[in-house]
Parts: sequence; C-alpha cells; structure tokens
Amino acid sequence: MELMTKKRTAAFLIDTAVSTAVTFGVEYLLRKKVKNEAVHALVTPTVVLWALEYAQLRKNGQTIGYKAMGLALENEDGRPLSAGQIIKRMAYRDTISTFDYLKDRQAFEQQHGQRLPHDSFAGTVVKQK
Repeated sequence: MELMTKKRTAAFLIDTAVSTAVTFGVEYLLRKKVKNEAVHALVTPTVVLWALEYAQLRKNGQTIGYKAMGLALENEDGRPLSAGQIIKRMAYRDTISTFDYLKDRQAFEQQHGQRLPHDSFAGTVVKQK
C-alpha cells in the first residue's frame, strides 16, 4: 500500500471519529422526535458525515483528518472544487468504489495513491500539503 493511501485511510478514520461524535449529539436531539431506529442507524450517520465533509471541503479543500495528515483535495485542473464534484466524490466513494476495489485491487490506486476511483470519477486529486 502506498504511503499516500495510508495517509488517506488515517484521515478518513479521523473524519469518521469526528463524525461519530457529532452523530451522538444529533441523535440525542432527534430521539425525541424520530422514533424509527432505521433513521438513527442508517440515515443520521450518513447525513452527518456527508454534511461535515461537504462543508469542510467546500470551505478550504481539507477535512479535519486531511489537515491532520497534511493532505488537501484539489480539482485536477486547478480550479476551486465545485459542489457537484464534492457530492459526486462522496456518493461514488460510499457506493460504487467498493465494487471497483473488489473487482480489481491491483489497479485501485493510481498515481501513487493520489487518485482513487472516486477521485477519477469526480475529477479530483489528493495532494500532499
């Protein structure tokens, strides 16, 4: 596994930990209003993770995890990240990207871990800051 991929994995784990802490607070507030456990188990964690990631990437191209690991997400052509790119990247990563990995593990990493399939799909690249 490439060093960049290891850093990206660590950054995602940090972001997931932050998201989990925020999710506990949100669930505490929602429990009184929403009684459906499926919402608390599936919808709330996903919405919180995506909302935090979107806000952070849109503002400065880094999440808390990326900043801690010295990484930044950039548009492959140098322009600022668009809202559509960020959403496409998150959706692809959390759905189809898993199947890409299972299909062809050897080709999963491109450009020494700077581009994973969801980066190629969204037109983004992760760089060392």
